[in-house]
Amino acid sequence: MVPKKRFLIIQIGLLIFLIGAFIAFTRLANIEPHSTLIGVSTSQVASGASTDTATSSTEVVVTTTTDAIAGETKSPQKSTKKAMKPESATSTEVRRVEKPYTTPPLPFTTINDHARAALVNILCVPRTGGSLHPISASGVIIDPRGVVLTNAHVAQYVLLSEAAQVDLRCELRVGSPAKARYAPRVMYLPKAWVEAHAKDILASHPLGTGEHDYALIHIASSLDGTPLPSSFPYLQPDARETIGFVGDDVLVASYPAEFLGGYATYDNLYSATSVTSIKQLLTITGPTVDLISVGGVIGAQSGSSGGGVVNAWDRLIGIITTTSLGATTAERDLRAITLSYISADLLAQSGFDLDLTLRGDPSAQTFDFTKDQAPYLIGVLLKQIIH
Repeated sequence: MVPKKRFLIIQIGLLIFLIGAFIAFTRLANIEPHSTLIGVSTSQVASGASTDTATSSTEVVVTTTTDAIAGETKSPQKSTKKAMKPESATSTEVRRVEKPYTTPPLPFTTINDHARAALVNILCVPRTGGSLHPISASGVIIDPRGVVLTNAHVAQYVLLSEAAQVDLRCELRVGSPAKARYAPRVMYLPKAWVEAHAKDILASHPLGTGEHDYALIHIASSLDGTPLPSSFPYLQPDARETIGFVGDDVLVASYPAEFLGGYATYDNLYSATSVTSIKQLLTITGPTVDLISVGGVIGAQSGSSGGGVVNAWDRLIGIITTTSLGATTAERDLRAITLSYISADLLAQSGFDLDLTLRGDPSAQTFDFTKDQAPYLIGVLLKQIIH
């Protein structure tokens, strides 16, 4: 009888185990194999990626489980971590774009060459002095006619350089080391960003969330008077949402300058690229994927604002906007605004998404912006720097 009882106990135990496994499997089956959850967390201070400029981003943490969403709050003085209760966090499920391309991915050696060719350094320096700091930042050519995508917190300096009242000179530089080649003109800068952040232009470490932090610059002319090339090297943007997903390999390209001295930035600034993976999907206002986190790469430093995040199909899917604080790049978390956010916000602000904007004439659009919008925006900025 003893063996029979023991056998019965084993059977009951096995049955309980199978029931538990079935319940666990049923819960996990509710998560799509190519989907993830995005939820809103607390704000995070981040260091901006242009010289003497800092921004912050509101972080949204991505999790692939149905457990509590972990939020992280950082400030310049301290860093703390806390877990958010499930009922206090809002979340939504996002899915990967299925079969996004008909061609296989490219080697990152090829993508690296294309990204470096399309990358520009944006350098703005006072001619004789003044209240504005010099800035060095990055941008990506996204159209063969010379349209550069960068951040609003970078392009505001280019806009001010177009004003006679401001002692500032801006130039676009290319290559490694970066050499001055072109004169930039602002093609589009969101009024919403300028109105919200003009007050920060003289601050040593201004803050922001990444919201509206994008701009278009047109390569207007060469600095030495030679004709512009008939076609610029460029990266094709992909503005579909969730075209980049957690775990996807990407290449990050920029002109980091934080650890260089002033003279080295002028004469010895080199582009830098890193292959990394997407760590998190983030949102500014939710429930859309507005930012992506790519971790602590060499580009997580000043000078990288406006640099590109490129996927394995050689498509630009984000531009660098913020990085969390840390003594070294390895301790930081670099974030990029998604092209899907930029396109949607551009539509909301101007009436044209990114695709429709690039179908227009860049020279005509730059002329219209200079005539219709630039005077007001320059005036908003001038109130902060001229007393």
